[in-house]
Amino acid sequence: MALSQSLQQKLLQKLSPQQIQLMKLLQVPTANLEERIKEELEENPALEVSEESHDEYDTETKDEFDSSDEEDFDVDGSEDEYGNIDISEYVGDEDGEIADYKLRDDNYPEMDEKKVVPYKIETSFHEHLLGQLGMMKMTDNERRIAEQIVGSIDDDGYLRRETVAIVDDLAFRQNIETNEQEVEKVIKMVQQFDPAGVAARDLQECLLLQLYRQQRLGKNVDRAIDVLTDYFDEFTKKHYDKIQRGLNLDDVGLKDVINQIIRLTPKPGGNHYDINKAESYVVPDFFVYNNGGKLELTLNSKNAPDLRISEGYRDMLREYDKGSKKDKRQKEAVLFIKQKIDAAKWFIDAIKQRQHTLSSVMETIMTYQREFFFTGDETTMKPMILKDIAERTGLDISTVSRVANSKFVQTEFGTYRLKFFFSESLSTDSGEEVSTREVKKILSDLIEGESKKKPLSDEKLTELLQEKGYNIARRTVAKYREQLNIPVARLRKEL
Repeated sequence: MALSQSLQQKLLQKLSPQQIQLMKLLQVPTANLEERIKEELEENPALEVSEESHDEYDTETKDEFDSSDEEDFDVDGSEDEYGNIDISEYVGDEDGEIADYKLRDDNYPEMDEKKVVPYKIETSFHEHLLGQLGMMKMTDNERRIAEQIVGSIDDDGYLRRETVAIVDDLAFRQNIETNEQEVEKVIKMVQQFDPAGVAARDLQECLLLQLYRQQRLGKNVDRAIDVLTDYFDEFTKKHYDKIQRGLNLDDVGLKDVINQIIRLTPKPGGNHYDINKAESYVVPDFFVYNNGGKLELTLNSKNAPDLRISEGYRDMLREYDKGSKKDKRQKEAVLFIKQKIDAAKWFIDAIKQRQHTLSSVMETIMTYQREFFFTGDETTMKPMILKDIAERTGLDISTVSRVANSKFVQTEFGTYRLKFFFSESLSTDSGEEVSTREVKKILSDLIEGESKKKPLSDEKLTELLQEKGYNIARRTVAKYREQLNIPVARLRKEL
């Protein structure tokens, strides 16, 4: 559903720098908004958080605009060079647009701001491996080779770099002379690390490393090792009859071997990543709840502090406005202050516009997919594309795309990315337009309820869907099945 990168670039070329910045700000999820605001606070001293003390803008800062050191000022000609600077809109008594701007919604009480946010400490996969390396007995040269090997292992736990390439890396980057035999020796040592299967060069080696470790622990996995050693391709393609004939296995023996192999881990590094990932939580940008038959939408603004224009900077402009002598140095400073205040006003307005845009898009999606938010049933979802929401909100399609691809909504039935609610349409026998997500849900249910000893082929799935009234071709069923990450019938077969 997202716009192509080339189309997005063409659209950005037509926007002003400020519009581009606004679009980028719109893409920032709530979880990262606080960091983005901190960056702006650091860059622009005229922007501040309203809870902070403003004593720092007292005499020391104001002295910069004191005209006591007149010998440093070029008074002559300053009026002609800079002209009269209009600062009336910056020094008025009423707060108006540049007064305190409340970004936070009322759904978070003030007392929550005083709570200390805990941070979880994670150990990365490579740190985990290096920690084990520190406990190994090795020569200095072997240790440096092992560090290079660990650094070459990817996040899945595989060593996908050729041995000769590692030898070259050590020679050219670390001035370490070695050979392929020594590197292979150290690789075997690293392969003894936890998790089992780490530093394998391919899936076959990864699974065998795990079985070898089980074998050393006394488990009877000899048959499983034979299958993966001599019949790996046949096993991955589920040509079980060839395996049975080659190893003289009956159905019970083959089933036992299959159970041993499917319990192995194809991505040993991925397990460590998933453990840390499980402790990470998606921060929703919206909350939608059913309150007595009425859907209520709340925008999550907890990470956005209360921003305002610095009173200290406004006071400087007031002093300048009251003064009778306006020399070149003062005017340079005033122009700088105006620039910073304008930038701060724009950023506050951009935050406000961001919130308005997010609320508008989510409100429209909530109305469009009303039945789903009441029931949580995917089959009730209507076909909906970016253009539908763009037309109803009056926003550009690229704007809707940015919101849909980077935001999450929390409902009573789970937390979803907004692009989850978008789908194309498919017609039924009665001519009704239904969401492709509805068809995928029914397809998934059919496969889930099939007999795994005789799984449904794509042709059979097509017939079943057509019997339910959906006009769908076999190639479309195959496409939807692949999008659902469901393998073909032969690979779903179980003994």
